[in-house]
Amino acid sequence: MDAEQYKWLLNGREYLCSIAKQFLQRRDVREAGSAYYFMMPAILVIGTFLILPLGYAIFLAFHRVQILGEISYEFTGFRNFLRIARDDRVWIALKNTVEYVAIVVPAQTILALSLAVILNSQIRGKNWFRVIFFLPTVTSSAVLTLIFMWIYNSNGLLNGILSRIGLPTYNWIGDPAVALKSIMLMNIWSTAPFFMVVYLAALQDIPVSLYEAATIDGISKWKQFTHITLPLLKPVTFFIAVMGTIGTFQLFDQSYIFSSGSGGPNNSTLTVVLLIYQYVFKSLDLGYAAALALMLAIAITIFTLIQRQLFQTNSLD
Repeated sequence: MDAEQYKWLLNGREYLCSIAKQFLQRRDVREAGSAYYFMMPAILVIGTFLILPLGYAIFLAFHRVQILGEISYEFTGFRNFLRIARDDRVWIALKNTVEYVAIVVPAQTILALSLAVILNSQIRGKNWFRVIFFLPTVTSSAVLTLIFMWIYNSNGLLNGILSRIGLPTYNWIGDPAVALKSIMLMNIWSTAPFFMVVYLAALQDIPVSLYEAATIDGISKWKQFTHITLPLLKPVTFFIAVMGTIGTFQLFDQSYIFSSGSGGPNNSTLTVVLLIYQYVFKSLDLGYAAALALMLAIAITIFTLIQRQLFQTNSLD
């Protein structure tokens, strides 16, 4: 390198250093740097426990993993995803999960709204009712499942009540036709109180003057509910529908306890998350289980986008 080239490189380095110094001295850059400095703990936690596991799951979905002995990875491309289309148990689990979501989410939303409207009215002892209704939410899911297994027993409380009033009894746990329905009933009862509290807070934020003006105009209570209350509750209903959909798609513990991890009887309580668990801990097929998990995430995203389109209008009708 001759002297002229060296001088050109030296001048270029000095020019770049001056530009970098001016850039770092800008106020917006310094403020952004300070902001990221204070966010660093949250960024580290999110990156460690969310971003890295997500990236690793995507990596596993495209590999065949051998975890016995020395861990090895074999790239398989889209073979795990193609296998999903040929797996009959996947379609059974998906059918059960979609049926569960389609029934539980609307039912728990309607029940939560009904309870919130009742408790928001001027009834005696409403504070005690709020505490009583909220008790299932603060109770362990595993404990609730064991209690309901006792209630659903062939000689349990529910069949005893049904036989006393002359109604037919069922094998709530062992009959494939009603096993999933029994889990639905339990979850509607246990999850609605939490969403009831959310609805109750939203109802108390609605200005009373709107109802007073409607009453003066001679509008009935039902029309006030359908034309004032429901439109103003659309953002809250969207939140409840999305959270309910995500929670129901991830049904695992109740189905696992009811069926002892098998998804029975006759795969009637098999869900997608329980199937993922079986492939990971029983078949040791991590790659295929990761592909199933990505499929579930895509399904939840699609349902969320559909709900967003349904609830995108937030103004009064």
